[in-house]
Amino acid sequence: MKSLLLTFLLACMASASLRAQNPIIKDVFTADPAPLVYRDTLFLYTGHDTASVQETNYKMPDWRIYSTTDMVHWKDYGTRLSPRTFAWATGDAYAAQCVYHKGKFYWFVSTFHKKDDNSQGGAAIGVAVSDRPTGPFKDAIGKALIVNEMTKDKPHAWDDIDPTVLIDDDKQAYLYWGNLSCRWVKLKDNLTELASPITVLNIKNYIEGPWVYKRKKLYYLVYASAGTKPEMIEYCTAPSATGPWTYRGIIQENVPNSFTTHPGIIDYKSKSYFFYHNGSLPTGGSYRRSICVDEMHYNPDGTIQPIVQTTKGVAPAK
Repeated sequence: MKSLLLTFLLACMASASLRAQNPIIKDVFTADPAPLVYRDTLFLYTGHDTASVQETNYKMPDWRIYSTTDMVHWKDYGTRLSPRTFAWATGDAYAAQCVYHKGKFYWFVSTFHKKDDNSQGGAAIGVAVSDRPTGPFKDAIGKALIVNEMTKDKPHAWDDIDPTVLIDDDKQAYLYWGNLSCRWVKLKDNLTELASPITVLNIKNYIEGPWVYKRKKLYYLVYASAGTKPEMIEYCTAPSATGPWTYRGIIQENVPNSFTTHPGIIDYKSKSYFFYHNGSLPTGGSYRRSICVDEMHYNPDGTIQPIVQTTKGVAPAK
């Protein structure tokens, strides 16, 4: 009888160990998730919160990388990039996204610019490049791709943050970004030069954190929104990467214990996943956030079903 009970308990423990528990990373505070599937592996690029419990602003010294092949066990590669990589940069490591293009990995980051001949400061977007998804990464062009002086529709200095990149079916690349203003621009094939004027979008309730992708015939613009305070996640769809964008509504309500949330969306092993952050770890909060993941489901017309936030997380991917 004791042997059967022991076998049952071990089986339960093994089953529990295969369940991803939200937040998925518990040893450090992580934010701004950006998933990338390369070959059979899902790589997760993250920000890193290090503010103390008493601090009332962000302290984000670097970006980190994790990977998984089953959505429940995560390999930690540690810090793989920081603003110090960029000679022109100063300040914190805000939201970023890595994309694969023609044999290289391009990590688009937002941080702040030193006062110099290229910019008088404010938020800026840079690009790091590597031959491997985990680096080492180096500054791809030795200067910022986007500086504060390029965008004048908003008066504040932190409007050029949160880059997301879509590489369309015809290999044309598009960069979207912005705080309180969503903008887009075409990129040249090297992903390090602009190929069009910057266009400002009029997106309902938009605040920041855009995530743009294509699924089947629809293009999606998902973003942190001002539907309420704290932020929620809302989205638009379009027939092309340049619009016109149709507002579709709220898909994620407020998250526990964090003013911000941030979407990262990916299809992997026949399922769709929605990454975000909250402040639910012990001593967590708006400046000590943690990344979570839950399944995402679409309606037959391509619209997104409301995200169900769980503490259980997702089942093992087969």
